Formats: sequence, C-alpha cells, structure tokens
Amino acid sequence: MSEIKFLCFNQVNPEDFLAIVNEESLRIHLIDHPYFDATSLQAWMEDKIRVDAIQGCRIRAVNIDGELAGWCGIQPDDNGFELAIVISQKFWGFGIPIFKMLMCWANELGHKEILFHLLDSRPEYKALIKMSTKVHKTKQLGRCFTTYHIAVGK
Repeated sequence: MSEIKFLCFNQVNPEDFLAIVNEESLRIHLIDHPYFDATSLQAWMEDKIRVDAIQGCRIRAVNIDGELAGWCGIQPDDNGFELAIVISQKFWGFGIPIFKMLMCWANELGHKEILFHLLDSRPEYKALIKMSTKVHKTKQLGRCFTTYHIAVGK
C-alpha cells in the first residue's frame, strides 16, 4: 500500500515542484497562468506558506511513496474556505484519500461547510453531488466552475 505524507512547503525543494506545477495535464484543469520559473515559483510557495498561517487554513505538499506528487489544502475563498487538490497526473488515483484527509482537516479546523471548485474541464462527480448541500455553476477569473458546498463533520 502506498504511503501518503503531507509536508509543509518549507520542507520541499522548490525545484521538485517546478515540473509538477508546469505539467500540461494539470494546467488544463487550472486557471490560466504563466508557466512558473524559479523566481515565480518561489513567490508562489511563499504565498502558500503565508496562507497556511491563516486561521482555518492548512496548505501541504503531497508526497507519495517518497516522491513529490503535488499539493493540497484548505484556503480562503470569497465565500468561506475552499479545498484544493493539485497533483501530478501520475498520482491522479490518489485524489480520494487526499480529499478524505482534507475533510478531516476541515473538521479539525472547525469548518461547518467547505467549498470545492472544479473547473468545467472536469466532469461532475456523483459522489461529490451526493455529499453536497448545494451544487452550482460559478465564474471566477473568467472561467466556469462547478462549485460543491460540502458539509463538514457528517
């Protein structure tokens, strides 16, 4: 069985993140943004470390079987807090256990509801619809998302 570890961003070599955050198979499911270079990646990582320090947030690098797989977390959203899971295509089968850990964190952090925005490049997920109190389309930064409102602690 694979081992998933969640590391603080300051425990990760930024160079290891570069290939993941610039991966084409990920970029199609994210808001359009320029490719990262060493400087922009460092600034992005520092921003995620700042977000991690905000009450109600937790941002972690995801390490699977000793290899950096991506990142995940709970971060502020215009309407509360949202989940984020961004992992390399090689590790896409690990989304469910990562999601379950994020929901445990949301409960630990005292959230009653958490949002999960998936870009319209992703299908609607029956399991997410079933656990959501509300599902609707939203627009952010010029892109359409399916937004799931998920009750925490149920």
